[in-house]
Amino acid sequence: MIRVIRGIFLGGLAVLILLAALAGFLYREAVRPGPSPAAVTLILPRGAGLAAIAAALADNHVARQGVFVMAAALALHDARDLKAGEYRFPAAISIVAALDLLREGRVVVHRLTVPEGTTMAEVMRLLKAAYGLQGPLPPTPPEGSILPETYDYRYGDSRAALLKRMAKAMTETLARLWQTRAPGLALTSPEQAVILASIVEKETALPAERPHIAGVFLNRLKLGMRLQSDPTVAYGITLGQHPLGRPLTRADLDADTPYNTYRIVGLPPQAIDNPGQASLAAVMQPQATSDLYFVANGSGGHAFAATLAEHERNVRAWRKIEQPAPAGNGG
Repeated sequence: MIRVIRGIFLGGLAVLILLAALAGFLYREAVRPGPSPAAVTLILPRGAGLAAIAAALADNHVARQGVFVMAAALALHDARDLKAGEYRFPAAISIVAALDLLREGRVVVHRLTVPEGTTMAEVMRLLKAAYGLQGPLPPTPPEGSILPETYDYRYGDSRAALLKRMAKAMTETLARLWQTRAPGLALTSPEQAVILASIVEKETALPAERPHIAGVFLNRLKLGMRLQSDPTVAYGITLGQHPLGRPLTRADLDADTPYNTYRIVGLPPQAIDNPGQASLAAVMQPQATSDLYFVANGSGGHAFAATLAEHERNVRAWRKIEQPAPAGNGG
């Protein structure tokens, strides 16, 4: 009996030693640097089980063997917590660290930048071309519906959802700025503010000029003067589908479109692009000025004038710099 007990004891001890050795081996495999000499990006689809994830990590040299991944996940109780998505695994990442990425859902973050002044046609093309976005393009919203800025998204996010986020950002920004607008503006609604901001956006590339140009246009609106903005004429021709790609002609200035502010009085029927926050703020808090005119000054900015005579002098100075003369006289 003693020999039997001794045999059982020694057998059990041997098993324990083997299990301990195996556990030690698996632990070392789980925490030691992985075999990949460079970062690896993988897309793990929704519904992928532990075996499929382990195989993907092994096939792409993030782990040496899939069985080590499975053993570590089961030991760490991670098997049901691993999240799908696009992941970037750093070079030589350990199995434990890789599982941490998957458990915490630290997926790759992509960014889509919508520049200020982008038209909706251009926004839709950006959404269509953006890597990782999925789903059909939704119907194109009106100009001025979205806020240009940089948006984070994940692989597999829908185009419609991202467009909705852009629209929400514009709605919230516009509401906030409208509440802080200067008193006495010649604007009756937030929608009118967007229209004017879209014109300001196209008129200057200099942030410091935006409040001044906004002040000029608002003065004109108060006096019932035509805005005479060249970008509105160009939009009436292209409807924002593409840049005009050429100087305006006299025929363009005479064109009968609802956007031609050389012909219509007041604002066009809708925005001509998606203005950024700075242009929106400029029309809500314009510079106090008596100026009614502006024209390019040849150095990237504009020369402003309160009287027509002064403006005509500025135009003559501009025409000496720019040959041939532009079709319009600026604002």
